[in-house]
Amino acid sequence: MTQVGMTVNGKAVSGKVEGRTLLVDFLRGTLRLTGTHVGCDTSQCGACVVHLDGKAVKACAIFAIEAEGSEVTTIEGMANADGSLSVIQQAFQDHHGLQCGFCTPGMVMSAAALLAENPRPTEAEVRAYLEGNICRCTGYHNIVKAILAASGQDVGAIAAE
Repeated sequence: MTQVGMTVNGKAVSGKVEGRTLLVDFLRGTLRLTGTHVGCDTSQCGACVVHLDGKAVKACAIFAIEAEGSEVTTIEGMANADGSLSVIQQAFQDHHGLQCGFCTPGMVMSAAALLAENPRPTEAEVRAYLEGNICRCTGYHNIVKAILAASGQDVGAIAAE
């Protein structure tokens, strides 16, 4: 077992992990931050996306020890300081960008990374960025609308697929 320490959602945390412990398992099992989901264990679905030092990563593809000393943000860290939903979370709610909710944390985290890189993406750019996130319920249309709305753009002109 190895001691690992990092900052998660603004708080210093530590725990003992085996070398093979994935970051997603450390977050969910050790820290009890269960908003980060495990969907495929093969890094294909995007349900486990978190931010590691400001970059969107799939937490099922990184060992916890690789995050030693890093800043990690999970879906639990996305809300505003007063506990209200972030702009992105509110847009997902307002534009029905979720259905069962399983993929939603990863989608929100990916959307936040996209908007940090590109504050006013086009519809095509949003769709391309979400390529690594799978949603089995919504068909992506409302997810794309939510992300565009979070960027301050008019979503009335988006055509249904």
